[in-house]
Amino acid sequence: MANNQMTAELRTAGGKGVARKLRAAGRIPGVFYGNGEKPVSIQLDPAELNRVLTASDAGMNTLIDLSIVGNGSDGEKLVLVKEIQSDPITGSYLHADFMTVDLTSTIQVTVRIQVTGTAEGVRLEGGILDQVLREIELECMPTAIPKEVELDVTELSVGQSLHVRDIVLPEGVKLLSDGDLSVVSVIAPKEDLPEEDSEEAEGDEAAAGEGAGDAPEKEESAADGGEGDNS
Repeated sequence: MANNQMTAELRTAGGKGVARKLRAAGRIPGVFYGNGEKPVSIQLDPAELNRVLTASDAGMNTLIDLSIVGNGSDGEKLVLVKEIQSDPITGSYLHADFMTVDLTSTIQVTVRIQVTGTAEGVRLEGGILDQVLREIELECMPTAIPKEVELDVTELSVGQSLHVRDIVLPEGVKLLSDGDLSVVSVIAPKEDLPEEDSEEAEGDEAAAGEGAGDAPEKEESAADGGEGDNS
């Protein structure tokens, strides 16, 4: 796990002002917690965090050896990134939450769903593959976190769907998400009316409009005639 090592420093002060100063100095605030421990405030280098996450196939589920320095409390924590707050425009990291990990206990993680194969409904029927769910919640040992789970859509026809329950999980991995949730389906393409049919439909609408406009005139004419006969 040498490539997954990071260093962070204890942080005693908090608040927006402190966070702004840290970011101006190329650092970001963070916190780690878990295993019944009191949350600990830290500061770290966002570039180092980005390096660790991008270098690992596991992404946010990368186990990180976090070295904590400062105030005589040097030590190491095995952690997972729980949440990262990023700038919506630049994408730069603003804050990071870490969860301490116990290698002897299971943890809950979010894992990406990777769709594989080409659906028959797309290849033979001109359908459109629609993936509505891209991640699922799992429970497993920290050292058994899958980087992704696969779902083969090869036999899927137009109008058919695959659900969370159809995903084959590695041994020792427990599903936490609702098995009835739809993951992917093949939908029929939206077919436009032929040009001739469209013109006929427009003609029918125009004729209906003219007919609706003539009716009041006829009634008015008849009424006028009736009034003339009575005079």
